[in-house]
Amino acid sequence: MEHITLSYPSSRTLSGKALAGVVGSGDMEVLFSADDKNVLNIAITTSVNNSQARWEALFNRLSQLTDLPAGQLVIHDFGATPGVARIRIEQVFEEVAHA
Repeated sequence: MEHITLSYPSSRTLSGKALAGVVGSGDMEVLFSADDKNVLNIAITTSVNNSQARWEALFNRLSQLTDLPAGQLVIHDFGATPGVARIRIEQVFEEVAHA
């Protein structure tokens, strides 16, 4: 298991919590808790070793395409493809935005 910590500036404030995916589903789960600290802190636990560059590339792209919300993002990854990872991350952000 590899543990990765990332941090990105945030320009969007939301409130609440959200969950997308399920650890037992065989791909990943994402938990998001909003706060007002102008930063998105990301904690990733993954079964795929040496994947930090992949996660950095995914979040670099997301940060260019959308305003990341402030809060804590916890990801439990069990080999999800980058496409599935992006969908799960966008699902939690959308769920909190509409709560």
